[in-house]
Amino acid sequence: MSLVTDAFVSQIAAVEPWPENATLYQPLKSEQVLLSDNASCLAVQAFLQMCNLPVQVVCRANAEYMSPSGKVPFIHVGNQVISELGPIVQFVKAKGHSLSDGLDEVQRAEMKAYMELVNNMLLTAELYIQWCDEATLEEITQPRYSSPYSWPLNSILVLQKKWEIKRKMKAIGWSGKTLEQVYDDVDQCCQALSQRLGSQSYFFNKQ
Repeated sequence: MSLVTDAFVSQIAAVEPWPENATLYQPLKSEQVLLSDNASCLAVQAFLQMCNLPVQVVCRANAEYMSPSGKVPFIHVGNQVISELGPIVQFVKAKGHSLSDGLDEVQRAEMKAYMELVNNMLLTAELYIQWCDEATLEEITQPRYSSPYSWPLNSILVLQKKWEIKRKMKAIGWSGKTLEQVYDDVDQCCQALSQRLGSQSYFFNKQ
């Protein structure tokens, strides 16, 4: 989010307490949601639970198209609709709930760097495997992503999403990567996270 948007969201969020009827929307669990989206949905659910904030999870076949950013999950809190983990964390923080209050500035900067590493590497790898590896696309991605819809809409939506992801991969220089190269990138990312964690149970503090 931009600084202006961030400030606006913070002001709006701080006005009202967290309601009991807050709702989180995500794709259908058993037959539709893909690996990358499922990870994002679980991350938001875990974050809200750790903040002791109640939320009702609602599965919708068209959750992606209901979202203001076109990405899942998104939450409906009062008269606000916020999508994706980062903006949701900022929205919740504006209401006085944060998991990083015990960290100093250096630790917060380090935490942000590792979160960016996970997002830029692991999420991108998931998207690549789902949409750019033809075997995975044919056997898993296409049947699941299109499952709620009938022909020809199911085929149209798959093609639209496929080309959207391929454009993203081209923009970040991943279009020429092989599957093995992607696996190597993921392995290096996991090794970096493992080295940072060491023998600890948590990246920061003891909880």
